Amino acid sequence: MATNDLYEAGLAKRKKVLGEQHVERSLAAATDFARPMQELVTEYCWGAVWTRDGLDDRTRSMINLAMLTALNRGHELAVHVRGAVANGVTEQEIQEVLMQTAIYCGVPAALESFRIAESTLNELRSAHE
Repeated sequence: MATNDLYEAGLAKRKKVLGEQHVERSLAAATDFARPMQELVTEYCWGAVWTRDGLDDRTRSMINLAMLTALNRGHELAVHVRGAVANGVTEQEIQEVLMQTAIYCGVPAALESFRIAESTLNELRSAHE
């Protein structure tokens, strides 16, 4: 298992944005084959990039929603919708980001992202009721 300052900073940021349970579940489920990828993501995505000072977490979340739509990565989009909400991104802002992607990434990609985002937001609402 990786243990260095970037990894530890990344682990803390990843838990803050995505939730401790989600991150612990992802790490615990990692097989010997997949573990190096989980460590890489934690160290570099979350430790080296998400902890930088240049953008706040809200902005990073909105950028991720747009990029994941462009790449048609539905599972990761759902994860990052949850993270965006945790970072204070409003449902209206999520909607606006996805509207923007319709123009620049294509309507089919945006439609799929709207479906995923709406389902995820409904799950979050239900969990808070």
